[in-house]
Amino acid sequence: MNERGPLLAQPLRRPSAGRVLLYAGLFVLGLVVGAAGVLVQAGWFPLGLLLALAGEAGLCLGGGWAGGGRGGAVAPAAGWMIAVLLLTASRPEGDFLFGAGGGSYVFLLGGMAVAVICATLGPGWRPGGRDVRLGK
Repeated sequence: MNERGPLLAQPLRRPSAGRVLLYAGLFVLGLVVGAAGVLVQAGWFPLGLLLALAGEAGLCLGGGWAGGGRGGAVAPAAGWMIAVLLLTASRPEGDFLFGAGGGSYVFLLGGMAVAVICATLGPGWRPGGRDVRLGK
């Protein structure tokens, strides 16, 4: 508890403009990494698959570190998922970017797992101050 009452009872504040720009930039980077991963994972299989998943993991972990919390890891993960899901749809002409091989499924499911792992294990927000444990 702080001087204004319990943490969950405090009103929400609007994020700063810098934080909004950071999250928007991370979202766009997630779009770019997702689109690049779609192209690389099948082109240089299996190293391209590992490179695409490592790029996503690095972006999500770096975003969490830069944002100082899990929101920085979620923003690029959301961009990645939107890019990949939009690129999985086939066009009326029959063109598509994903093949029917196992590598595409590993990229889709592995990328989602990497995003969840990075968002979960990323640096979370912790209350400030020295004594953050109860009873100390």
